[in-house]
Amino acid sequence: MSAHRAFSFSGFAILICVLFSPQAQASVGFQPVNSSELQMTVEPLAAGAPAIILFREVDRDDMGRGSHGGVTVMNNEALTGRYEDNYFRVKILTEEGRKYANVEIPFAKVFEDIKAIHARTIHPDGSIANFDGKAAEKTLLKNKGGQYDAVTFTLPDVQVGSIIEYFYTIEFKGGWIHGSNWIISQDLFTKHAKFTLRPFQGDTTLTLRWSEHLPSGMPSTKQDPGGLVHLDVDNVFAFQREDFMPPENDLKARVDFTYAPTYDLTELDPNKYWKKIGRKRAGEAEDFGGKREAVQRVVAETISPGDSDEMKLQKLYARVQQLKNSSFETPRTDDEKKRDKEKAAPNAEDVLRQSSGTRTQLNWLYLALVRAAGFEAYGVWVSDRSNYIFNPQSMNSGRLDRSLVLVRLAGKDLYFEPGAEFTPFGILDWAETGVPGLRLDKDGGTWVQTAVPDSSLSQIQHKAELKLSDTGDLEGKLTVTFTGLEALRRRVGQRNADEVARKRYLEEEVQQTIPVASEVKLTNSPDWASSSSSLQAEFSLKVPGWVQRGGRVALCPVGLFGANERHVFDHAERVHPIYFEFPSQRVDDINIELPTGWNVGALPKAQNQDYHVVGYSVGAESSKTGFHVKRRLDVNIISLDTKYYSPIRSFFQGVRVGDAEQVVLQPGAAVSSN
Repeated sequence: MSAHRAFSFSGFAILICVLFSPQAQASVGFQPVNSSELQMTVEPLAAGAPAIILFREVDRDDMGRGSHGGVTVMNNEALTGRYEDNYFRVKILTEEGRKYANVEIPFAKVFEDIKAIHARTIHPDGSIANFDGKAAEKTLLKNKGGQYDAVTFTLPDVQVGSIIEYFYTIEFKGGWIHGSNWIISQDLFTKHAKFTLRPFQGDTTLTLRWSEHLPSGMPSTKQDPGGLVHLDVDNVFAFQREDFMPPENDLKARVDFTYAPTYDLTELDPNKYWKKIGRKRAGEAEDFGGKREAVQRVVAETISPGDSDEMKLQKLYARVQQLKNSSFETPRTDDEKKRDKEKAAPNAEDVLRQSSGTRTQLNWLYLALVRAAGFEAYGVWVSDRSNYIFNPQSMNSGRLDRSLVLVRLAGKDLYFEPGAEFTPFGILDWAETGVPGLRLDKDGGTWVQTAVPDSSLSQIQHKAELKLSDTGDLEGKLTVTFTGLEALRRRVGQRNADEVARKRYLEEEVQQTIPVASEVKLTNSPDWASSSSSLQAEFSLKVPGWVQRGGRVALCPVGLFGANERHVFDHAERVHPIYFEFPSQRVDDINIELPTGWNVGALPKAQNQDYHVVGYSVGAESSKTGFHVKRRLDVNIISLDTKYYSPIRSFFQGVRVGDAEQVVLQPGAAVSSN
């Protein structure tokens, strides 16, 4: 089955160490066989569904198995510490639904283990086939920050009408306790679901709080006198995914849990709450930069009196990025750290001495440096909008999880993050743009909003010098230049890949932009390691049969690199808001040299749609040896309400029509006669 749990490393941002006894006992098991469920052929509330979840249960215990007493061993695996039991019962309704026999359970390997897997198939006649195979493990994502894996297995002999049933335990490593969530919405319609959480209660300085994001009519989360938090829900509709939608977990019905310091809960007014958080974080940033001597020495060595203000900021930025960034390294064990005699760097001087720091430490070092250079500067905490949309009213300080440096220059607020790997000067990661942030000061701070970069700053440029053959093939050189956030995204995404994988990644990306089969080969060595604002890749390119012969003419479509727009917003209806991660442009500059004796017969009418937030233009001009095509697609927005779906859909339909326009070519007389 596709992933049922949604998670991210940001969910582990607040970690508080607690100790547990190595005791365990299980709390879930197979449910009795139900004849009415076996006889079910359709679900009226989920017409046409390939399968539905009959029952789902999530039982999380943040006290740990040891608090119950006793020992449990399941599948020869001792279950210890904090855990979460998950149970699914799924009815297969159609042939397509049989794919849900393939179960995939994602987990964050550094924090979790999947244990005690039990599964079985209940046939329509009530007979049972137990899963007695072995689950496999595969890596979904691996980078220097951690690793996502998945446990996979396939239930036996699943047919239309079968019920598949499985349960497993997630065991949390290391005795850490952190925030969690119940993701209520699933890929399938859920008939009934039950959720419980037994909160950690061993530390009076911590208090559990939660926020609900539930549709109207769904019951609220309750806590009984014994402390158990629970929620029962019925008839939860399947979550509908769409292209270009806001963060998935922000749209799903869910309950978010956070362990917050008890003093954070004494303020019920959001403004007073954030003032308290702001003063605390401002003090931490000030303490970090407190020892000024080493900082002033670096400033004196790095900048010159004759430098412009912007040049000073750039030089100090580059100086910080020369240091080792431990946040983007493969996590090391405590023993490895001891062998390297690595110590925590409590202040800027220690970071400079060790030539190493975390993402936030490097940002706060930059803050100390620019202040020592005479600039007005502030630390800022912002939210990461790749996973959720931050709302200060929620009073969840854990959601302000990214640090930035704000510098006031010539009346403008400039934002910097030298602690983010590969991030060029003056650019923020896309998830930090257009978000609220708490600018720190001793009075508790002020809310600010980071800027959204103009689309022209993040481009994918295709510059092609191609020759057309008599048989209609295009062949030549292609240069692709990624700028701004497009370059940053690719450097970050490929930072742990080897050269072979990077080469394949770039070649496949070009192939995906061309509507027909093509031959693409990378011919240069792109600069993956720098923080340059651009990344350039060169290719040899061949597109067989791009130009089609028809009688005495040949037709050449102008949208050579327009495949990605061919199926954008195909559906007539829209459920979720439209959400582009960041504004960007696609710019194509294509020069095509014709075979000897060929001529341009007719050029298509130039297209130009400019709606300010989106724009598209394409046109062709003839030359002495062939013709030249220029195409530009501009998306200069982040989000739009669903009420604007019809015009944005019409716009992209116009893009497809424009890309299908053709240059009419006249082959030479000798070729035509043949």
